[in-house]
Amino acid sequence: MHFHLILTDNCNLSCSYCRGRVFENPVNESSGSNNLQVDGRLPVDLNFDLDDLFTFLKKDPDPVLTFYGGEPLLRSDLIAQIVREAAGARFILQTNGMLLHLLPSEIARRLSTLLVSIDGPQELTDGYRGTGVYHRVMANVRALVEDGYSGEVIARMTVGERTDIQNAVTYLAANDDYSFSSVHWQLDADFGGVERGRTFAAWADRWYNPGIRALVACWMDRMRNGAVLRWYPFLDTMQDLINGNQSKLRCGSGHANYAIMTDGSIAPCPVMVGMKHYYCGHITTSTPTGLKTVPITGPCTNCAIFDFCGGRCLYANILHPWSEEQRKIVCGTVENLHNSLQEVLPEVQDLLRSGVILPVDFNHEKFNGCEIIP
Repeated sequence: MHFHLILTDNCNLSCSYCRGRVFENPVNESSGSNNLQVDGRLPVDLNFDLDDLFTFLKKDPDPVLTFYGGEPLLRSDLIAQIVREAAGARFILQTNGMLLHLLPSEIARRLSTLLVSIDGPQELTDGYRGTGVYHRVMANVRALVEDGYSGEVIARMTVGERTDIQNAVTYLAANDDYSFSSVHWQLDADFGGVERGRTFAAWADRWYNPGIRALVACWMDRMRNGAVLRWYPFLDTMQDLINGNQSKLRCGSGHANYAIMTDGSIAPCPVMVGMKHYYCGHITTSTPTGLKTVPITGPCTNCAIFDFCGGRCLYANILHPWSEEQRKIVCGTVENLHNSLQEVLPEVQDLLRSGVILPVDFNHEKFNGCEIIP
């Protein structure tokens, strides 16, 4: 089982799409939602006995911990202690990258995956996240790799109206500062309402959806030369299309990937802080294999591409943050992704049959912190 372990709610940045807007209209009034049941009285920092965590993890045959926040490296002391003492566990870190220098080399090398938040070229990243962030993050990642880190490094982008998705992804995959072999992106669809003071609909239609189609073309160009780029919204979904597999919620929330809150409570998703009605247990009273599942319900289950998408987001499925018109805009981006990949599926199958690429080229760790469906 995979678990996001929230070490702290504090963060050392105030990104425009995150802390910079976190208190602005958290529920879209037009949605009529009454599903948000929040008791926010949780400790800011992890506040339970780590021995209880270790006992809980020992009940799992293959536990994977993703260190998460806030910014988890604000508690690099806890990361080091847990990595040293959690016998049998594997580890992932999701970070904004600004404090990677605080991670001891021997601890960093124990991480199987490092997800670093970066949004594209310097101007774009600093515009979203603050002046100087881009160069600091790139320098830290490069230093970590030069120091011997050999795990997977994933550029985890947040994508909004400032983003030219084709340019941003291809830049991160090939630039002079540090080229990421793996890239994932997530839409800032603003759970407060995609149209409130924004131009999301026009941007999605004019820039994002065409950009996805252009990226699929770039992806295929490289594949014809024998390389399957690890662009996660394409990689995971194409593997299932090749194999004819249906997918549950692709991030794993509520069925394969849970979140351990700072008080030891277990939620189906790390953003569902305080939504106690949906909590699945507690590390002192639950077993990893006995956690309840939280299914996707509602309109998603009747969608023609439900088995491809999996429901996109459990939090949004529960909260209903969008009006029907807004939901169609967001779902339209998923339909565009699906259709773009379906169009090239026959050629991908031909490349597999001819041996230009191999099935193993699509292998990756599931539920590694990439939501997959942007």
